[in-house]
Amino acid sequence: MGVVLSNAERNGNARERLLARLLDAFDEGLPSPEVSLREIAARAETSHALLRYHFGSLPGVLAAMLEAQRSRDNEALFEVAQRGTFDDLVVAIWRAYTRPEQRSRIRGFFHVVGLAAYRPEDFREFIDSLDDLTKMLASLAEREGLGAEEALTTATVTIAALRGLLLQEVLTPAALSEDAVVLILRMREG
Repeated sequence: MGVVLSNAERNGNARERLLARLLDAFDEGLPSPEVSLREIAARAETSHALLRYHFGSLPGVLAAMLEAQRSRDNEALFEVAQRGTFDDLVVAIWRAYTRPEQRSRIRGFFHVVGLAAYRPEDFREFIDSLDDLTKMLASLAEREGLGAEEALTTATVTIAALRGLLLQEVLTPAALSEDAVVLILRMREG
């Protein structure tokens, strides 16, 4: 006799499989918020009704895809954190998110952040995932000798600066370079 799964377990597995299809269909990119659920469903070879059932709306699809993509990114960045310094991780974060193939994801990130600012209750999981990199950086700052509170503040300000630079990069491409990241790191020193 097989294992009997609860409705929640079946729905979770179906949601995860659907999310994997979405990620595969968009080659780790993100659909534009201007496309419809039907267009996204067609590209992922599924139905828009399933997307609506599991994710609620187009913003729900975007948020779920971003969470999954960022979780994968964080696994790779965690490897840098394990063997590198605070500065190494900052540079790795910047390089990871400024690659040209990341452009749609970065635009989608700021789109979802804007929606979450108006309806945080609809984006709780997404919002809760935003501190992952901050925690990684804070851990490195502590390892390098800062107290817990100062390490967290340093990490928070660094992530805020990186996100601000990414927003500027989206709005005015090629306006920045790694020199801006070097400046952030120099400001941290003194």
